[in-house]
Amino acid sequence: MKKLLVTGASGFLGWNLCQTASQQWEVSGTYFSQKVNLPKVNLFKSDLRKYQEIAEVFKTIKPDAVIHTAAAAKPNFCQTYPEESYAINVTASINIARLCNEYKIPCAFTSTDLVFDGKNPFYKESDPVSPICYYGEQKVTAETKMSEITEDLALCRMPLMFGRASPVSPSFIQGMISNLKEGKAINLFTDEFRTPASATTASAGLLLAIEQEIKGILHLGGKERISRYQFGLLLADILSLPKELIKPGKQADVKMVAKRSPDTSLDNSKAFALGYQPLSLKQELKAIQ
Repeated sequence: MKKLLVTGASGFLGWNLCQTASQQWEVSGTYFSQKVNLPKVNLFKSDLRKYQEIAEVFKTIKPDAVIHTAAAAKPNFCQTYPEESYAINVTASINIARLCNEYKIPCAFTSTDLVFDGKNPFYKESDPVSPICYYGEQKVTAETKMSEITEDLALCRMPLMFGRASPVSPSFIQGMISNLKEGKAINLFTDEFRTPASATTASAGLLLAIEQEIKGILHLGGKERISRYQFGLLLADILSLPKELIKPGKQADVKMVAKRSPDTSLDNSKAFALGYQPLSLKQELKAIQ
């Protein structure tokens, strides 16, 4: 079996990816502070911001490919702590690119749909970037700098993702579910649209990018454009939770540290043509119950 290195193995996407990938790859993963239990995955503690630390991991594993999921992915955190988040989102990504170039191996980098301002969906890979928050800006910078270092690079722009929570990193639906089960009302935006995908589907897309040696930008969103509010209603319907507790709200009515794009729905036709096959949101949600 070929060897795959997944950075951020304890994170939500990385944890799900490791389990999907281990069916076909010999998987190793890095974590920074929180080790998790992942059967069939070799875990290495490493600070990706320090080149020599991650270089030692490469030297030990000698991977055939890398999927770089480690990130500071919360926009409000990035906006509040720009230097700390830059080191995680950009400096670490540069280190990964340098090592992938040195080892002459393919890399898939998880970027974001938040590289767009949300004014002109559906977004294609060829559309110009237009981030409106530091998180989006940092991902654009990482895309650019990594591309300058290594050619064998798939820049995978990921959508809003949901699914089974890692032991230390839930997706956004876990909080919604627990609140509804406890009888607490939740407010969800009617005017923020995305093309969500489950972590299982997103993982399959990332592996496809590596296995088909995709170079350049690839959008890996789901099949459906949906608002946060509509998503919440669908989730409640499938899990038989009280819909009346889901209240409609507007982005403009909520003060947030980082600006939010109103509609970063992705055009995923390029990935679909390559064999990327998301299920419907209804099927995706039923599968993770």
